[in-house]
Amino acid sequence: MAPLWASRAAAPSSPLCGPPAFPSVPPRPRCLGALPGRAAWPRCCAGCRAWVKPLAGAEVGSTPVTGPTAPQAAEPPAADRAGARPATAPPPDAQPPVRHPEAPAPGTSLGSHYEHCFGCGPQQAHGLQLETRAGEGVEVTAEFTVKPVHQGGPGLAHGGVLVSAMDEALGALSWLLHTPAVTGRLETDFVRPVPVDTVLHIHARVTGVHGRKIYSTAEGRIGGPGGPVAIRAQALFVQVRLEHFTTHGRPEDIKAALDDPDLIKRARAFEVNP
Repeated sequence: MAPLWASRAAAPSSPLCGPPAFPSVPPRPRCLGALPGRAAWPRCCAGCRAWVKPLAGAEVGSTPVTGPTAPQAAEPPAADRAGARPATAPPPDAQPPVRHPEAPAPGTSLGSHYEHCFGCGPQQAHGLQLETRAGEGVEVTAEFTVKPVHQGGPGLAHGGVLVSAMDEALGALSWLLHTPAVTGRLETDFVRPVPVDTVLHIHARVTGVHGRKIYSTAEGRIGGPGGPVAIRAQALFVQVRLEHFTTHGRPEDIKAALDDPDLIKRARAFEVNP
């Protein structure tokens, strides 16, 4: 059956359609009629139909769209183009990380640092429930199982959820240093999609310490610890005092954490050396 607009001599243009705001961006419509499955909208203009046509017959596993409608790689930041050191790379005079003498032994499960944490808290039904273990030196390994509630595209993990998993694993490194630290900057590279029911194997390590700044890097692999890389991350963490949490956190949550009779749990809620 021919689409509804096929019988019209000239479909009226949608007020949302028009040229792209930036000339460097591949031309694509901004009207709702161009969404997949909506190509038969009678108010979709001819330009939108021409743009969405290559997508109409796309199948799962098909090759990416090429030509003028294909997404183009973003330009690198100006600092990278100029050859400057990225903010997440340790400076030349950074010190090598030193594992705290009382850090958990390699292979030890680090457990959840806070039961309500979205990243590792066991009580968060829709959280990541990341499982982290201490590694050699100042390194950790972690596993995150992608569940249906973590979807972005159909059957695939949401990119933001993957970033959260990397952030959580990188944050666990502070327990090996026995110093509280928070994320100052986190950069990620998405290498390949991560399907639902896949286990993401993360390996994170500290690359340098410079004053209050802690530099770290991580990789997430699928299909096993030695499988193909799905995501990479580089981070800058900043050491903070306990007041960082007690000043900015919701009072009732801070009080509940500080009133916990378990000294270790009370300290780990803020990743503070007990």
